[in-house]
Amino acid sequence: MPPLLVAYAGLVLLNLTGVALHHEVLEWAGKPLLAPVLALYLWLRTGRSHPFVLAALILSTAGDVALLLSGTGAFMAGVACFLGAQVCYITAFAKQGALTFLRARRRWCAGWLVAWAVGNVALAPLLGALVWAVAPYSLALVAMACAAPVRGRRAAWGGALFVCSDLLIGLGAAGLGFGGRPFVVMATYVAAQYLLTVAFAGTSVQRTAWLSAADEDRPCATPAADGADGPPQRR
Repeated sequence: MPPLLVAYAGLVLLNLTGVALHHEVLEWAGKPLLAPVLALYLWLRTGRSHPFVLAALILSTAGDVALLLSGTGAFMAGVACFLGAQVCYITAFAKQGALTFLRARRRWCAGWLVAWAVGNVALAPLLGALVWAVAPYSLALVAMACAAPVRGRRAAWGGALFVCSDLLIGLGAAGLGFGGRPFVVMATYVAAQYLLTVAFAGTSVQRTAWLSAADEDRPCATPAADGADGPPQRR
């Protein structure tokens, strides 16, 4: 395993230990370094080939720090940073041919859109004013997850896990938290960022069978030649 991914695993362990023990020092020691280590790994592997993914990881770093703080202002700042990160990821997938890829998968897109609508309608009464931040952010998040399979199975799983992580944050903001929720939020988040990063760091793309089946008689879109590109809750 590359040394930087070993370092990432160590930071994940440090952060998850802090979350499990409610130890803020450990959380601060690990969380702000997670995305930068992945960004450095991607940059060393691919150089400037995926600038929008690097930008997404930089914005994720800012969001991670904001969500370590308390208060509505910090929560909103975190949402804004991660909204920017999702837009960057979407742009990276678009440069990989996501629009062409998704035109043949309208039911896949419709499923994600229905899930977004149902989730927002269900949580809106509980979120209060936060719904005006959560609704547009979650739409960008779902769009990212919908487009992610263009980069292969790892990216598809990364997008789905990102949705799971932020859905749990939304449940907490709506006052529907449960024991162990913060740990699951972080565990799914660090897995999502890892999978999205290594999906772009790799040179080959394996399509998810249940998404590529419809296109067996014609080639899938290939990566572009020039590369990719309640109270507020803490992650």
